[in-house]
Amino acid sequence: MTDLPEAKRPVLPQQAYDARQPLIVFDGVCVFCSGFVQLILRLDRKKRFRFATAQSPLGELLFRQHGLPTDDYDTNLAIIDGTAFTKLDSFVAVMAALGWPWRAAKALLVLPRPLRDWLYDRIAKNRYGLFGRKDGCDIPSAELRLLG
Repeated sequence: MTDLPEAKRPVLPQQAYDARQPLIVFDGVCVFCSGFVQLILRLDRKKRFRFATAQSPLGELLFRQHGLPTDDYDTNLAIIDGTAFTKLDSFVAVMAALGWPWRAAKALLVLPRPLRDWLYDRIAKNRYGLFGRKDGCDIPSAELRLLG
């Protein structure tokens, strides 16, 4: 049994990316979401994580495969070891994969899932108003390790 939060099923079939490397699919026009990606780039010293914007063909495909809407990208999708995580569980899984001290984010799992989802949804639904929105997705640099 893993010490990561409960996963959102189904497990991914083989994809057009290396499933051995963790992948974060994020809203590319969301300033807050892009900031999260920049944070992970700084913290991921082993350079394991890969990224795709939800607006990319790969991002949209993965959102559809996991039953997520493709008209409003109000969650990040993290796929780690072939298991998909969304909402606050996505954040917890990503931080846990980075190791100590970031693994301490697992303490959020003491909150019941309905409360975690409610808290996440409040921020997600207001993210553009709170943090801003870009006119389009940034053109990624090679450092971004962007797919799709």
